[in-house]
Amino acid sequence: MKNSTLFLPGFHLQTLRRKPRSASQKLLDAITKLKRKSFTQLSECFGSFIPTHVLRPAASGALSRQRVFSKATTFWAFFSQVLDADGGCQEVVRKLQAFAALKANALPSSSTAAYCQARKKLDRPSLEAILQHTANWLQATLPIDRVHGRRVVVVDGTGVSMPDSAANQHVWPQQRNQKPGCGFPQAFLCACFCLRTGALLSYEMGDKTSHELPLMRKQWSTFKPDDIFLGDKGFCSYYDLASLQERGVDSVITLARRLPVSEADAIKVLGKEDRLIQWKKPGRTPAASYSQEESDRLPDSLVLRQIKVTVPHPGFRVTTFYLITTLLDAKAYPASELADLYFQRWDVELFFRDIKTTMGMDILRCKTPDMVRKEILMHLIVYNGIRCLMGEAAKGKDLRVRRMSFKGSVQALRQWEPHLNQANISRQARHHLIGHLYESIAGKRVPERPGRSEPRAVKRRPKPYQLLTAPRHAMKAIPHRGKTRAKSA
Repeated sequence: MKNSTLFLPGFHLQTLRRKPRSASQKLLDAITKLKRKSFTQLSECFGSFIPTHVLRPAASGALSRQRVFSKATTFWAFFSQVLDADGGCQEVVRKLQAFAALKANALPSSSTAAYCQARKKLDRPSLEAILQHTANWLQATLPIDRVHGRRVVVVDGTGVSMPDSAANQHVWPQQRNQKPGCGFPQAFLCACFCLRTGALLSYEMGDKTSHELPLMRKQWSTFKPDDIFLGDKGFCSYYDLASLQERGVDSVITLARRLPVSEADAIKVLGKEDRLIQWKKPGRTPAASYSQEESDRLPDSLVLRQIKVTVPHPGFRVTTFYLITTLLDAKAYPASELADLYFQRWDVELFFRDIKTTMGMDILRCKTPDMVRKEILMHLIVYNGIRCLMGEAAKGKDLRVRRMSFKGSVQALRQWEPHLNQANISRQARHHLIGHLYESIAGKRVPERPGRSEPRAVKRRPKPYQLLTAPRHAMKAIPHRGKTRAKSA
C-alpha cells in the first residue's frame, strides 16, 4: 500500500517527491527575478567600467541576504538616482514599481525605507574602489593628448551645500555671519582631473575653513613622475613647487603673494617677458600646514621661469598675468604654448559644472555626514562612468572626447534607460539599443569657440519672496506684514 500512490493516474514519481513550495519560497523567487532585472540593465552600459566583483554580496553581514535591494541592485539604484533629473529616493521606488507592473507582479511598497536602509549599508571602501577603477580605465583606454608626451593634471576646488541637519552642521558648519536655522552646511572639495580626458583622478573633502593647498597635498600620490601640475593662483606655494619637483612633477601656476621679478633681477632673459628667476625659501609661519622638519628639508632656493601673459581676447577679467613654472627649457616649452596650456585650465571649471549643475551635486540631499560622503562618491562615479561611455562612443569615429557634449550624453542616457529596462526585451535587442545610444552620444558635439567670453550675469530676476532671517518655526509665529524682497532693477 505504501507504494500504491506512485501509480495514481496523472502523477509521476518526481511530482510526488517534490515538496510543496511555501509562500516564503515563492516570495524569494519573485524577489530574485525582480532584483535581477529592475536596475542592473545599467550594468550592460557600464559593466566594462564598473568592477562586478566589488558588487558581489558579502558572505555575511550587511547586504549579504537575498533581498530586493542586494548590494549590486542598491548600487545601480543609487547610480540611477544620481543620473535622474529628479534625484529623489521616491524616483527609485517608482522605477521598481513600474518594472514590477511590466512583469505583472504585485507592486512593491511605495515606502522608501527599504531603499534608504540599503544605501546606508553600502560601504565606502567599495565605492572608492569603483571610483578608482573608472579613473584607471579612462587613463588606460582613452588616448591622452599629452603635452610633449606628458600627462597634465589640473587641480581646483569647489563648494557644495546640504540639508540643514544637526549632524551635517557639526561636521560642515555654515557661515558665521548666518543666523542659526537660516543657513546650510557647507563642504569644500579639492579634486584632481586629467586635463585631456576629463577623468576625476582623486578628491579630498573639508569644511568651509579648508584651503585648497592642504587638501591637494593629501592627493600627491595621484601625481606620477613626469606629470605636469596645472593650477591657479591659489596653489602658488614654494613648498608645493619644491615638493612636487622632488617627485619628478613639473608645475604651471599663476603668480600670487609675490611680486614679479624685474628683468634686472632675473638670472637670464629667455625672450620677451620670459625670464629665469630665483625664489628664496620663505620662513615657515606658525599657521603653515607642514612641519618645521619638512620646511628644513626643502632647498634654500628654486630656479623658476616667469612668463608675462597678455590676454588678446576682450571680455576677460584680466588683461595680463604672470605664470610661474618649473619648465625651464624655452625651446621645448615656448612661452606661447604654456600660455595656451594655462588657458585650457578653464576646463576644470567645466568639469565641476558637469558634476554640480548638470548632475545636481551642487545641493546634496542626505542628512547625515556618512550618507553625504556616499552621495558625493556616487556623483563622482557616475561622472567618470559617463566619461567612460563617451570614450566608448568616440572610438572609431576620429573624435576627441573633449568635443563631445557631457550634458548631451546625460540627456541621451536618461532617455535610453527606460527602454533598456523593458521586461520583454532580449539581450540582443538591448545591445542594439546601446549601439544606438553610442551613436546619439557621439552625434552631439561642442563647437570650437576659441576666445569665447560671456559676462557673469543673469537676465532673469529672482522671485520677490521674503528672506528667511530667522528659523522657520520662529518666522511662522510672526504675523506676516507684507514685507517682500525688493525686485532687482
